[in-house]
Formats: sequence, structure tokens, C-alpha cells
Amino acid sequence: MKYERMERGIFLERPNRFLARVRREGTDEVLICHVKNTGRCRELLVPGVAVYIQKAANPARKTAYDLISVEKDGRLVNMDSQAPNAAAAEWLSGSRLFSGNAVIRREVRHGGSRFDLYIEDGERKAFCEVKGVTLEENGIAKFPDAPTERGIRHLEELSACCREGLEAYLLFVIQMKGVRLMTPNDETHPAFGEALRRAVEAGVQVLAVDCVVTPESMEIDCEIPVWRGDRKI
Repeated sequence: MKYERMERGIFLERPNRFLARVRREGTDEVLICHVKNTGRCRELLVPGVAVYIQKAANPARKTAYDLISVEKDGRLVNMDSQAPNAAAAEWLSGSRLFSGNAVIRREVRHGGSRFDLYIEDGERKAFCEVKGVTLEENGIAKFPDAPTERGIRHLEELSACCREGLEAYLLFVIQMKGVRLMTPNDETHPAFGEALRRAVEAGVQVLAVDCVVTPESMEIDCEIPVWRGDRKI
């Protein structure tokens, strides 16, 4: 996942979940930026932190910049909610999961559901849901950062795929380096953790990967162990 037209700035405030006020570095100019992540991100968007913003390709757009990433404790965290799907599609074709001949399609409908990724690899057919992760505490990545009924529904839909004899994956894309473990955020949304454990029992394969993040890119790097609350997945 590559970015162009990047600039550094200082985060000032987030008047609503869609917008941020950012001061362009080295100036007094305040820019209104679109926030490409509607999650809470309270631990990231702290007034005074350094952020990286992307100038829109369309000069007529209402907001001229997108907020892409933020510095936290010496690391760069990508906040672009569109980046994990793109990075996952790139990574899967060369991962241990599928061969280099696998055909990967995005946003594919099956039954009454639409899945982030569909993979055909010879006789194998698989669906994959991707969850971007930006919440980290003491080296542990957690999802979600706010209650998500949509996330529970996705787990149920993946479980239904398993019952049909298809492969099903949930891939957590941790949008940073420096984490050692991935876990469901039972404190914030225990129902999601329960749904995740039911999905594992149904045959859904749960994986987590971290990313190398720079101001101009985000690329999946290493697999990270997933802890389901009572044991590793």
C-alpha cells in the first residue's frame, strides 16, 4: 500500500469523527483533514502529536487532505481504514496460505453476504474478512476499540461458510510494528470475543499480522500470535 503527496503536521483536535484540524509543520496554517477511520482512536489522536496527511488528488474536493498516520510512542501507526484490505490482498497471494497462482477478488457476494476477499486456488475456495487494528496497549493489539455489531455479524457469516464446506478466514491487520500479541477486546465488547471463540469452534481460521508503516507506505510483515482469552488460537 503506497501513498503519494504526503506531508507532516501536528494534530490539534477532532471536531467530529470525520474531520481533524491539523497544523502544517513549520507554519501556523491550519488544515481541515478527512479522518479515514471512524473509530474512536482516542489513544492516538492526542493534541500535539505528529501526524502524516495526504493531499487529495482532486483539487476541487471539499477537504483537501486525508489524515493517514500518527506517531505514538516512537512508532508510526497507520489509521487509514481502507489500507488493511489493500495490504491483505497483496500479502495473501505470496503468503503461506495460498499458492502464487491464487486468484484474489475483493468485495465478493456470497449468499446474503459480501466478503472483503474471495480466494480461488485450484480446487480451494475461501472467503476472508479483514479487520484493521489500531488499538495497542503494552505491546498487545486489541480489537475492537468500540462495540461492533457489524463485526459479530461478519463472524457469523464466516461460520456459515464453514458449514457449507468452504474455507473461512478472519485476518487482523495490525497497522503498526512493535506488538507481540493480538487479542479480542473483551473489556470493550465482550460479545465480540464470544462470537470470535464460537467462530473458531465452527472452523474459522483466525490470523493476525503486523505491518511496517512509513509515511509513504504500509506493508504486511510478520504473523502475530492470537490469544482468544483462554488460550492461543
